[in-house]
Amino acid sequence: MSSHIHSLASSTINTIQTFVQNQQQQLNSNHHLLHHHLISDNNNGISGGGGTGGVGMHNHHHHMNPHLTHHNVVDPNISSTEFQSNQWMYTLMDSSRVSTFLIPMLLIVYGSFRSLNMEQEAKQKEKEREKDGLLPSTSSSSSSSGDNNNVQTLDTMQALCLPLGASISLLVMFFFFDSMQMLFAICTAIIAAIALAFLLLPMCQYIMKPCTEKKKISLGICGRFTPAELVSFSLSVTIVCIWVLTGHWLLMDAMGMGLCVAFIAFVRLPSLKVSTLLLTGLLIYDVFWVFFSSYIFSSNVMVRVATKTAENPVGIVSKRFHLNGGKDVPKLSLPGKLIFPSLQNSGHFSMLGLGDIVMPGLLLCFVLRYDAYKRTLLNSADAGVPPPKHLNRFTYFHCSLIGYFFGLLTATVSSEVFKAAQPALLYLVPFTLLPLLTMAYLKGDLRRMWSEPFITTSLPKNLDV
Repeated sequence: MSSHIHSLASSTINTIQTFVQNQQQQLNSNHHLLHHHLISDNNNGISGGGGTGGVGMHNHHHHMNPHLTHHNVVDPNISSTEFQSNQWMYTLMDSSRVSTFLIPMLLIVYGSFRSLNMEQEAKQKEKEREKDGLLPSTSSSSSSSGDNNNVQTLDTMQALCLPLGASISLLVMFFFFDSMQMLFAICTAIIAAIALAFLLLPMCQYIMKPCTEKKKISLGICGRFTPAELVSFSLSVTIVCIWVLTGHWLLMDAMGMGLCVAFIAFVRLPSLKVSTLLLTGLLIYDVFWVFFSSYIFSSNVMVRVATKTAENPVGIVSKRFHLNGGKDVPKLSLPGKLIFPSLQNSGHFSMLGLGDIVMPGLLLCFVLRYDAYKRTLLNSADAGVPPPKHLNRFTYFHCSLIGYFFGLLTATVSSEVFKAAQPALLYLVPFTLLPLLTMAYLKGDLRRMWSEPFITTSLPKNLDV
């Protein structure tokens, strides 16, 4: 009897040991596949600066939540090759990636139309002054493109020197950031407050229009401002102050959006020649500092500068005067980039440099102004005749905007395929500039757009737009 019980117990123990070994082997297999998946994600990103010395597109994973790792374990019956081949497709549908596609395009469109509206308002004021006899009538008023003292138009020399100036600024921040971070933080906060006020101004004007007049309020030596301008500036200063105290990424994004819109609206490219020189120079600048800077400086200068955090001015003042209130003040990530956190993956976010929005945005602003200019010429040539239907069809602005989207898409896919930092302008410049040059050549506008596109000349009535 005892021998029977002993043999039964031995067989039971052997069965349990065999089951435990099988489960341990399966767990090790799943853990190895999960580890490979997480490392592939962490090595993924796009970096590039544009003209501001900021980072381009970059992916980050911080503090992976251990409670989420269970959902990342895949079925062992699915091959790792099949899983990896589809992984980049799932990454494109992440909320941070979708934001990286949509928000920059919206900022470019909004900034371009703000610039066009400013130009048209300047021309309208100029016509009103001519009617009142305050200004002499000139036949070449269109050549000025509505320029005024607030708008900066880049010339050929400035376009060539801009990448060089951006490189010098990048090196200054790389070597002297720790000793000059207080100056960087204060200057950034002041400039961002002014740019954010410009971004918020139309909303304030729309809200306050029914209850206020357009009379300006004098502030002494500061000038005269409308109530909407004062309210928008007050809101922007409040947002910047809250950002200094909290360092929240959403407020930093709002400041970055204001900088993008203001730069696109107030800086203009006069011709396709200047646009091509500027974007080509910035492409070389971007590729060099992302791909080759590590060979010279033993570090990726672009990424290092973009990811540096500055000491909070509140904390520095508190330490200087031995105050206890500055102990919990966070460090500040300067608004040279837009951050898009993921809603699906905790701790994951995408990052896009402001230069990758502003510099292609200047080109799109130029072609939008040219589309409107051609429309004006055609309407004046065919006065009283309704415009042809092809006016509402594919324009230069549509062509460049679609090219910009595909440039962002290609940059994202490249980062997923190569698992390495990619300069965003390497893809954005060819996808926006080459289709535009091709379309201008096919329509016969290339020579005019290349040199002096906004000088009034007599055009044929069958002008193609």
